[in-house]
Amino acid sequence: MLYLKDSYKKEFEAKVIEAFDNKVILNETYFYASGGGQPSDKGIIIHNNKEYQVLDVKKEDEKMILTMDQEGLKVNDLIKCKIDWNRKYKLMRMHTAAHVISSIVHKETNAMITGNQLDEEKSRIDFSLEDFKKESFEKYIEKANEEIKNDHKTTIYTISKEEAEKIEDLSKLAKGLPPHLKDIRIVKIGSIDEQADGGTHVASTKEIGKIKLLSIENKGKSNRRMYFTLE
Repeated sequence: MLYLKDSYKKEFEAKVIEAFDNKVILNETYFYASGGGQPSDKGIIIHNNKEYQVLDVKKEDEKMILTMDQEGLKVNDLIKCKIDWNRKYKLMRMHTAAHVISSIVHKETNAMITGNQLDEEKSRIDFSLEDFKKESFEKYIEKANEEIKNDHKTTIYTISKEEAEKIEDLSKLAKGLPPHLKDIRIVKIGSIDEQADGGTHVASTKEIGKIKLLSIENKGKSNRRMYFTLE
């Protein structure tokens, strides 16, 4: 899962180590697998001048399974992979923006994240929150955009779960840290945010652009949903 260390890789070579139907597992990959509300990467695999569209990537039992639009690849095939960079970069910007927003909302209200879904054109975050006014969220987005301009750098590191549990507010998810992980990957965005995360992010907040609030919804039982996009 090389994307955990380098999210900006657009092309790479790999070897097929398992193949079944229209699915393959590679010896290494920069394709992001869907998880945590972030969709998987897409792209193409080239072998013997033939192109295979990568439609989906999932992680199952520690294996990264790539689903193609057709069969044909075999074990030991040496392949060239090209990631759909425009899609990936939009999702990276969205993910970092979501961290900035959730950190500001948490600091202002102590709300926890109960769900989220990133997409290329618009994304959503769900909060456990009683007081829910559009005017308040407009102020949170305004603060987020001010922080974005400050060019906060993103750094990534890994610590043990025992260490992670000692850091206050490291997880802003209502469900807490994943129970099955021994090591926790941390994404730190300057002085804005620091939390456990397994997704891809931009290197600096300046790459995000400007966040625009689209709408807010009351989903009942203190569950509040906001939609946003990037300009």
